[in-house]
Amino acid sequence: MKKLLNTLYVTNPEAYLCKADDALVVRVDGEKAMQLPFHLLEGIVMFGYLGCSPAVFEACAKQGISLAFLDAGGRFLARVEGPVSGNVLLRRAQYRASDDEGAALALAQRFVAAKVHNARIVLQRCMRDYPEDAGEDLADAVKALKGHELGAFSTCGADELRGLEGDAAHRYFSVFDRLLRVQDGFAFAGRTRRPPRDPVNALLSFFYSMLSREVASACETVGFDPQVGFFHRDRPGRASLALDVMEELRAWYVDRFVVSLINRRQVCVADFDSSEATGVVLGDAARKNVLGLWQQRKQEQVMHPFLKEKVPVGLVPFLQVQLLARYVRGDLDDYPAFIWR
Repeated sequence: MKKLLNTLYVTNPEAYLCKADDALVVRVDGEKAMQLPFHLLEGIVMFGYLGCSPAVFEACAKQGISLAFLDAGGRFLARVEGPVSGNVLLRRAQYRASDDEGAALALAQRFVAAKVHNARIVLQRCMRDYPEDAGEDLADAVKALKGHELGAFSTCGADELRGLEGDAAHRYFSVFDRLLRVQDGFAFAGRTRRPPRDPVNALLSFFYSMLSREVASACETVGFDPQVGFFHRDRPGRASLALDVMEELRAWYVDRFVVSLINRRQVCVADFDSSEATGVVLGDAARKNVLGLWQQRKQEQVMHPFLKEKVPVGLVPFLQVQLLARYVRGDLDDYPAFIWR
């Protein structure tokens, strides 16, 4: 269990929530693990929950506490709220900001600058850890990304920002193969999608999809409309806001994880299937294995750069969306994008 930003995240699947007087009680295996007064809570998020008493539902509904249920993998299932909800106010503010070119651009610049920054840090870590392999191409890419990071804030419109983001992604992936210490079947010549044409791209695409799902669940949990973004254009069926927020998390969350899988030999070329229609994809057994490793990764602790508190990696998307909601509502003066140090 973790209480952050007045929201209780219940990540233990054996936890049961009940009510005692004016307090929420979390029990695990029949023993009290935590007790919090309801008036200190704005929301409760349960991952793979065991159960929740009707008295807790009633207390949350009466006191305006959002109660959200997600499966163990982080997929949004449902949200329970009373008759009075602030979500309509949040969504109105979201729609206004999305329609305001200046406000939308300001947020988009933060998403992109954080994305480029985190990609640059990934490359710099490689140069630090393997100085013998740090060639001029890697150093040039780091220098270029630094320029793109700073340049994001001087762009005059969304199209210019998209061009800058595309250039930065190209420079980053042009040297991405330098991060891979295992070359047996894991050669990487560039990013390919729909379908992925090699095992590295297959892993990147698979876990980008996982991250997108988690961020979309976070948007639903907080009360955003996941399909209305600030950087990605509206498109039917696309969770544009989730794609916006996940930009800053791609390199830190997914790319490092994929590189780790390969370098630790936790996947091999034989784990992948290929066809003309689907491209290269993970086989069923390998998918189950890497998903288990993904869940382990989400349990690791990281120091949140804005909250200055250690949190599970898997909660970072939820915290970023919650911080974004506070900014959109006007509770924060600026949106603190996730900046990896």
